[in-house]
Amino acid sequence: MAKTIIPRPGSFLRIPLADGSFGYGRVLELPIDAFYEYSTQSPDSDLDRIASKPILFKIAVRHLESSSWESIGWREIEESLAQPIVQFRQDVGNFRRCTIFDNVGNSRSAEPQECVGLERMAVWEQHAVERRLLDTFMGQSNDTVERLKVRLQ
Repeated sequence: MAKTIIPRPGSFLRIPLADGSFGYGRVLELPIDAFYEYSTQSPDSDLDRIASKPILFKIAVRHLESSSWESIGWREIEESLAQPIVQFRQDVGNFRRCTIFDNVGNSRSAEPQECVGLERMAVWEQHAVERRLLDTFMGQSNDTVERLKVRLQ
């Protein structure tokens, strides 16, 4: 059953995945969420355990009012998660024109090679995040991640 969530920064999210397992995320600063390297076969609500896991990625997500993602608790955001989120933009017409920027207003021109390993500015749909998490946990590449990688030539 879909639960209505109005996520606020610091909220922990439990995310049902297509194979019946669960992934976990955290709302950092709307619309940016962090997703943990943690998957379970049954629902986990232990915030200490979830928060102790490494972060896989931080991306912007379009939160739906009615969603299968469940808010399972809230805590102040730790300093390690409060660091600026760095992303890149790449010009469609001229791939050599890139900008690296963060969510606190810093930005600079960059060479495409400098963007390798950064997330491209995009807002992800929840179903695409679920697929990315499942692909990650299954050790598979994700089509959307591959498509959004920086173009080098």
